[in-house]
Amino acid sequence: MSQIAKENSITEKPGLGKKLVLGFSGGLDTTFCAIYLSQDLGYEVHSVLVNTGGFNADELKQIEAHAYRLGVKSHTSIDAVKNYYDSIVKYLVFGNILKNNTYPLSVSAERLSQAVNIAEHAKKLEASAVAHGSTGAGNDQVRFDMIFNSMIPGVTIITPVRDLQLSRETEIQYLKDHGVAMNFEKSMYSINKGLWGTSVGGKETLTSKGMLPESAWPSQLDPALTTRSIKLSFRKGELVGVDDKSFNHPSEAIQYVQSIAGPFAIGRDIHVGDTIIGIKGRVGFEAAAPMLILKAHHALEKHVLTKWQLNIKDQLAQFYGNWLHEGQIMDPVMRDIEAFFSNAQEQVSGDVFAELMPYRFVINGIESPYDLMSSRFGKYGEMNTGWTGEDVRGFSKIFGNQTMIYHAIKDSAHE
Repeated sequence: MSQIAKENSITEKPGLGKKLVLGFSGGLDTTFCAIYLSQDLGYEVHSVLVNTGGFNADELKQIEAHAYRLGVKSHTSIDAVKNYYDSIVKYLVFGNILKNNTYPLSVSAERLSQAVNIAEHAKKLEASAVAHGSTGAGNDQVRFDMIFNSMIPGVTIITPVRDLQLSRETEIQYLKDHGVAMNFEKSMYSINKGLWGTSVGGKETLTSKGMLPESAWPSQLDPALTTRSIKLSFRKGELVGVDDKSFNHPSEAIQYVQSIAGPFAIGRDIHVGDTIIGIKGRVGFEAAAPMLILKAHHALEKHVLTKWQLNIKDQLAQFYGNWLHEGQIMDPVMRDIEAFFSNAQEQVSGDVFAELMPYRFVINGIESPYDLMSSRFGKYGEMNTGWTGEDVRGFSKIFGNQTMIYHAIKDSAHE
């Protein structure tokens, strides 16, 4: 029996013969979980990696080999990129959602997709338990637990790192004691990459002041680049083309935009926010494609939607983004908001033109058959063709009538 098991008074293996699904990334925490759950608790461990755009084919093979070396019964890699877009990212675009007007919900959104796919895998294998490697300090523990409680309510949730309150050093020693060979050197910066952006954490984000150094960003500026024009084509709110190149699925278009915009080092920032468990946190992120796509989509919407559509969308987007970030993706109100977002995209079609430059970009304009900024109805600041000056005089009097009454009553009450 391991020292960890002894310290936690484990005298028998409660999972003996039981099937368990482990959300697995191949990092320190999930590597520890794979050994501990099987050898100390006696579970039959089935690891699953849900790829939301952060792993290439070689990395997936290496992680699979690592999982089998740890003794898992089976390992499954799920390609969830398209499903991730269809179920979550699409609505982040439709809502032009930036948490605190800054962060495109890169990691929080993909964790929800991963949790849903892990739960589905647990159902498929008829597992009696499910595990994840979250610690007790962050948001991910809540997101995973909430989705598992909703989708697989009869399945036991086990979180060894959180439950045992383990330090990194303790985990490393445990794995060394069990003959696990892997790189235990902690990188200066923690990086989480996915379809909808990359988070970057380091010593500079642990305090309230400090910017990540140039070397910390995964996508480095290509010094040979100066400017580049780009055209983004949307159909019913979804990105379907880039520079007249079409794609089979919007997720492919996003990845293509990233390949173009990433070397310009755009979309970098620091997000400051409130965690689900009530503490403040800072994290760096780079999201060249998401930031460009969101700004382009919003520019198109401002031309083709009415002011009331834009107004109510902004309110719903704030609600949707906040509660998605906090793991409430399973609540039916989210489906209601998604239905509104989708309906509002019926006329969000056209081309958006942008200019990329080192560290920044500008939106130059749009072309759309649904553009409401039409000279047929007047030119802003110059002339109109739909009404007369007398029409406006009467409208202004009626539109401001209640305010006029308020001030008249207020003044008379003070006489």
